Amino acid sequence: MTGTAKDGKAKLRRGFARLVALGVLLVLCGLVGLVYTGVATLTSMLLFGWLLLIGGVVGLLHAIEGRGSNFFWLAAIVAALNLAAGVVILTSPEAAADALAMFAALLFLTAGIFRLVGGLVVRGPQFGWTLLLGAFDLLLGIAVLASWPSAGQYVIGTFISLALLFDGLGLIATGFGGRRVVGLVEEATGAGAEEDGPDGTTKPVQAE
Repeated sequence: MTGTAKDGKAKLRRGFARLVALGVLLVLCGLVGLVYTGVATLTSMLLFGWLLLIGGVVGLLHAIEGRGSNFFWLAAIVAALNLAAGVVILTSPEAAADALAMFAALLFLTAGIFRLVGGLVVRGPQFGWTLLLGAFDLLLGIAVLASWPSAGQYVIGTFISLALLFDGLGLIATGFGGRRVVGLVEEATGAGAEEDGPDGTTKPVQAE
């Protein structure tokens, strides 16, 4: 095996190891968020607010730079809306979380109704699965609405934590799977490797 190939495979191993490490970190953050949902909700809203604020500032600067273009006013309006939304969220994160919880509940209700109605009308091959997902969305939306506005304290944090948890598990699986593939490639390469002869030439390794 040449030095370049070894270096490349070593880099791949390190890259997959970093994926596993990042996945473990995301899983830990997701588990902590599920335990402390209120803190996760508040942290998520503050991060969201800062992202909107920074995005609004950057968008406003771009709009000013392109003030001679036809899209100046559209870019300026979008930037101003981002700035306003960021300020509102940062000043009232609890109220923003309540509003997002209500929005999420309405989305679940709408998705559940459409899935149930669509499943009953179409009756495709995934009929039972579609009805099950629709019923789950509908029940989740009703549960959030029934406990609103207190639901705003944990709904957003729970969703964010679950997303971190599943993303972390996916990265861990990808990292371990990638390392296994690299190991199989090394084994296959080693089986057909060549060794140097006494005269400096190469010859195939004879199987025992």
